[in-house]
Amino acid sequence: MKRKQLSSSTDEDSAAGSSSLPGSGEICSAHSFQDDFEVSSIRSNLLGWYDENKRDLPWRKCSHNDVNRRLYEVWVSEIMCQQTQVGTVINYYNKWIKKWPTVERLAKASVDQVIEAWAGLGYYSRGRRLLEGSQVVMNDLDGKIPHSSAELMKRIPGVGRYTACAIASISCKEPVGVVDGNVIRVLSRMRCIGADTSQPATMEYLWSLANNLVDHERPGDFNQSVMELGATVCTPKNPACSTCPVSGYCMAYKKVEREKKLSEERLSGKTPDENENVKDIEDTASCSMCLPSSEPWDKAQGVMNFPRKAKKKPPREQKNGVCLVQKMTNDGHIKYLMVQRPEKGLLASMWEFPSVEISPDCTETKRREEEEQYLNLLGVKVQKINQRSSLGDIVHIFSHIRQTYEIDLVVALEDDITESEPETDQNMKWVTSKEMEDMGISTAMKKVFGAIDGSTTNKNKRRKQDEKNQPKLDRFFKRKTPSKT
Repeated sequence: MKRKQLSSSTDEDSAAGSSSLPGSGEICSAHSFQDDFEVSSIRSNLLGWYDENKRDLPWRKCSHNDVNRRLYEVWVSEIMCQQTQVGTVINYYNKWIKKWPTVERLAKASVDQVIEAWAGLGYYSRGRRLLEGSQVVMNDLDGKIPHSSAELMKRIPGVGRYTACAIASISCKEPVGVVDGNVIRVLSRMRCIGADTSQPATMEYLWSLANNLVDHERPGDFNQSVMELGATVCTPKNPACSTCPVSGYCMAYKKVEREKKLSEERLSGKTPDENENVKDIEDTASCSMCLPSSEPWDKAQGVMNFPRKAKKKPPREQKNGVCLVQKMTNDGHIKYLMVQRPEKGLLASMWEFPSVEISPDCTETKRREEEEQYLNLLGVKVQKINQRSSLGDIVHIFSHIRQTYEIDLVVALEDDITESEPETDQNMKWVTSKEMEDMGISTAMKKVFGAIDGSTTNKNKRRKQDEKNQPKLDRFFKRKTPSKT
């Protein structure tokens, strides 16, 4: 989704000042925060809870007074945490900061070094954008990272609205809110936002709520407190409402508790007071933020009625033939042919085994023909194949693609492989399995390579030989005998 900058609120802005947005239609007043006392209480409760319960994360520690370095550290952490679990990011972040502790050091890195450090985090274009951004800072901004969210978005490639506001609020205390998946969930439940959160008008309204709610004294801590709440308490499934520090200000929770009370009164024989003076939202057809009549409140779901999203399209199916070319070198090593992907697009600049897209009904014979044609384009010709086998299929799910790899293994001696001028500008090289560990290869390609181990009868021996990187040639030509059971 393309993000547009929203001007931050001022101290004079009323808490309920964003009851409507241009083009958004009528919005019930209950979808906004109603008064200054409510806003003040939410801020106080969230910050108090955050101070006592925040997770111990490396990017939250600051042992220096260098603002530029602090901006860089938060920038790296925010890019890494996008669409990746925090638990996964910690180790990557620590290694990254150890390798490139400043924006100046990162700007001197190569694309291959960055991809290698990013391998396994997914969404690899994020690492490239970090590198590009650091080079812009050093080449165009005299090494100084902008302090404001507006300048960050304007000057740094790959920094959008959320990232800019997070960096500026945490590092420089700019009083702007943030809206990510966790914040969307928290705000949608607190204000019963039933509109589709994938729509621009809904996102703009959530941004207005976040900007009105942010604490002006501790904007960075407040923004992190909302995100922390969404990650640990107000979770997508099984939220821990009983431990939530702002449940008293949550419209969805109040609706659940009110329905529970009415049900208990009916069961006990009491006449429930249907007109009890409890602030509630009755979904209004004319309100653009209420639950749509086509998808009304589901009692069984409780607060999990919110947020509402458009149903995701299933990932498209794609099938590729992958050719693992294994070269037995004259000095007794095993090397594999690797090709570098284009600089743009899926898995940009990552290294992979020669791979060609094939039709869903492609036969094995046709697949191997297409793989051979691709090798010829690379200038690689296998004159004599000592072993050829199919290693089966593996499936890897990208965000929008369900990718099936059909894997072929081709084993040949070094003298039986010729190389000529390639007809493509793709980079390629021969690497050992040990060298492969230090390259930027995707999780999908690691799965593909793992199929080799899955095709052998003695995995432990194979692993030891790969580690030594000096297997004997005759191992590949001896007849295998069945292992004893």
